[in-house]
Amino acid sequence: MPDLSSIVKAYDVRGVVPDEFDEDVASAIGAAFVRLTGASTIVTAHDMRPSSPALATAFAAGATGQGADVIEAGLGSTDLLYFAAGSLNMPGAMFTASHNPARYNGIKLCRAGAAPVGQDSGLAEIRALAEATLAGQPLAYDGPPGTVSQRDLLTEYATYLRGLVDLTGIRRLTVVVDAGNGMGGLTVPAVLGDAALDPLPLTVVPLYFELDGTFPNHEANPLNPDNIVDLQAAVREHGADLGLAFDGDADRCFVVDERGEPIPPSTITALVASRELAKEPGATIIYNLITSSAVAEIVAEHGGKPVRTRVGHSFIKQRMAETGAIFGGEHSAHYYFRDFWRADTGMLAAMHVLAAVGEQPKPASELVRAYTRYAASGEINSRVDDQADRLYAVQEAFTGRPGAQLDHLDGLTVRLADGGWFNLRPSNTEPLLRLNVEAADPAAMAVLRDEVLGLVRG
Repeated sequence: MPDLSSIVKAYDVRGVVPDEFDEDVASAIGAAFVRLTGASTIVTAHDMRPSSPALATAFAAGATGQGADVIEAGLGSTDLLYFAAGSLNMPGAMFTASHNPARYNGIKLCRAGAAPVGQDSGLAEIRALAEATLAGQPLAYDGPPGTVSQRDLLTEYATYLRGLVDLTGIRRLTVVVDAGNGMGGLTVPAVLGDAALDPLPLTVVPLYFELDGTFPNHEANPLNPDNIVDLQAAVREHGADLGLAFDGDADRCFVVDERGEPIPPSTITALVASRELAKEPGATIIYNLITSSAVAEIVAEHGGKPVRTRVGHSFIKQRMAETGAIFGGEHSAHYYFRDFWRADTGMLAAMHVLAAVGEQPKPASELVRAYTRYAASGEINSRVDDQADRLYAVQEAFTGRPGAQLDHLDGLTVRLADGGWFNLRPSNTEPLLRLNVEAADPAAMAVLRDEVLGLVRG
């Protein structure tokens, strides 16, 4: 029996092409996806990787072989696919490996309304059905095949986003955008500069807008500081008001201020949350347990209800659905909006930042200062032989410490009497422990960070 465990991850399918993930696998997953959802029609989109069009075509063949019609949106970002699944109310499949190197590809799946499909919400069943198909036990179907059609959704996507954040009345801003040769090179011009829509008071300075899935300039992962060096330099060179960097499938957005200094995703979460709460006072905001303590504080100060959750988009979306939350943010620069079917969209978050800067006279660095209160380590990975043993050692070291509070919502979180905290959690896919630390100032953060790392690394 073929084993797809190496490519079927917690939230998506992802692997090296063609060694782990090829057109036969894509076709089998397409058939399994239709069986899982029972859909009569599904929508697909793909990124700019050389392998993406053929994989999307093979997936469509598997889906139509089970009687489903397939609407191909063609080139698009992941949030464009979520827009399609939400606005058309049908399941969707996005072909991308996000920020991974060019040799990788994958599929992000969702149900109608952009509801997530993860290990606990259908992905395990899809894997089992696809493995059976690849083993020569195809899914039985004796009806007519489905059809394949094409539909360009880019303008509809841009128009919808423009209706959520009004940028027409802001002061003129210069913004440098690094698309990393990813799908932001398609979606940013459509949303922020398309001549078919009302002109916006923005001067966009493009970096690496050419769609190229070999990523000739740098990896399309803006959370790695090495990948925003060009953006930082361009912001300073052009005297820009801020800079934006998108990952490969453009569902995440990272922001730098007018000095080229990174603005932490937790700060963006707090900023956007305050804007959303101004529209809907008293609403619920979701934040994961690795975001800054400032997020919950600022949400409460603005009259909102902060709700803490595990790391991962399926948990964020589930809690948003349960609580009716209007917005959710993660430390990884994923931002979720109720008005975008609770899906993550870097573009909408970027538009909120542009609006916040453009609606007042202060530079971005001064504006965001009110949303940045503590010193954070960022995520630090440690390779360990026994994750459980090291986690237990850290837990034992802090159990009984005066004022310390421990919880296990996602790995181990320890909050100390002085307000500092850390989270240590195992990777789902590698022998790693991931550490995030926050404290009142850089010195206190460094002391706590080094103590925990000493325990983890021995």
